[in-house]
Amino acid sequence: MSKFQELIKGDQPVLVDFHATWCGPCKMMAPMLDELKSEIGDKARIIKVDVDKNQQAAATYGVRGVPTLILFKNGQIKWRQSGVVPVNQLRAVIDQNA
Repeated sequence: MSKFQELIKGDQPVLVDFHATWCGPCKMMAPMLDELKSEIGDKARIIKVDVDKNQQAAATYGVRGVPTLILFKNGQIKWRQSGVVPVNQLRAVIDQNA
């Protein structure tokens, strides 16, 4: 089992940011995710997955555009959205699934 699979199987929600280095909106998301991380503390983990380096993971979850954010809990997808997502919306999604 991959490290990624282990991470998303836990009780703690895991927000995965599928991104690419060449993607403008992904660069906008980076500071927003840093802000979110400082707000939520240990409620959830936030991990970044570069789709160019991890094509298998991107393909497995049908990621066609970046950024795509997917919230996993116990290995299941609880929420997903493509594009830039405001911090308050992400926080609400995490609060619902924490």
